[in-house]
Amino acid sequence: MRGFIAWALVAGLTLTASAHSLDEVETMIGDKEKYFQPIDKPAPDFTLQTADGDHVRLAELRGKVIVLHFIYTSCPDVCPLHAEKIAEVQKLVNATLMKDRVVFVTVTTDPSRDTSEVMRGYGPTHGLDPVNWKFLTTIQGEPEDATRNLAQKFGHKFTKTDDGDQMHGIVTHVIDEDGNWKANFHGLNFDDVNFVTFVNALTNGTSKPHQHPKRKWWDFF
Repeated sequence: MRGFIAWALVAGLTLTASAHSLDEVETMIGDKEKYFQPIDKPAPDFTLQTADGDHVRLAELRGKVIVLHFIYTSCPDVCPLHAEKIAEVQKLVNATLMKDRVVFVTVTTDPSRDTSEVMRGYGPTHGLDPVNWKFLTTIQGEPEDATRNLAQKFGHKFTKTDDGDQMHGIVTHVIDEDGNWKANFHGLNFDDVNFVTFVNALTNGTSKPHQHPKRKWWDFF
């Protein structure tokens, strides 16, 4: 029942979003979603590979909205919760006409331990649908810290500790169909419907320059 209510709410909101500019959608979401950070700049490019060794370049995903996040599979706490949060959003997106216009990308920051076998098991464990989800790692021969450096280009650090764990934040990045980094959603408590409404605005081609938003808590760190 809860899933049906969420789907119905998303359907109604996405129809509303399509009638407004991105500026208006950003304002609407920003007024009620404290974990939403609008951004407007080119996304850092990358070339990574899947568990099967297929290379994926960000530029090759043009034409789709990209939902991007970084995790490592042996993370004992927040990474699995982040993956499951993404899976919840994916279910809502895939219940709409946006399904073929959005791709979900997970990048491991621990390529030495996240082998192909480990990567193949991660999606099914956390409810991610391979129809429009990619799990990416470094290309063979690249430095072990390449994806951690990529995460830093997106504004947050994954710092290895002596026991092999990593200290890091939780951010979900949204990139538009032209390869522009349009937003961050911080943490795990953002509203799924607000997230999908923003993604829908991007799939409707409503991207326009926006005014500078009020400063939020992450601006002070």
